[in-house]
Amino acid sequence: MTVVARANMADLPLDDSTPQIPDRLYFRIGEVSQLVGVPPHVLRFWEKSFPALSPKKSGTGRRLYRRKDVELLLEVKRLLYERRYTIEGARKHLESRPRRAVQKPAQEASQATLFAAPPALESIRHELAEILALLKRR
Repeated sequence: MTVVARANMADLPLDDSTPQIPDRLYFRIGEVSQLVGVPPHVLRFWEKSFPALSPKKSGTGRRLYRRKDVELLLEVKRLLYERRYTIEGARKHLESRPRRAVQKPAQEASQATLFAAPPALESIRHELAEILALLKRR
């Protein structure tokens, strides 16, 4: 008979450094598990315990976490493992904290420039409008 030892929360490594979250739209549960440092089954349990956690599901049923979900999971882990809150206490703490204005990183600000219309686009639009006017006259 094999005895499997359960990991005690005191035995888990606690590091003060927050992992660097890659600049992507969605993360799979395995990637989030590595970023947060907990097994996937813990993430699924936290989904049920914290209503604010709501990863989207792909067409095949896979969980797709957004950046805000990963940040919330890191906060939940900090509350549970470092500050020793209970699940209920962590939920109440997260619900009672004031909602801060979302500060977007500098990288996200550069995305706005990706979707800005280049100056040449306006002249192309004007030319296309002229061509359309010519075609309507015929």
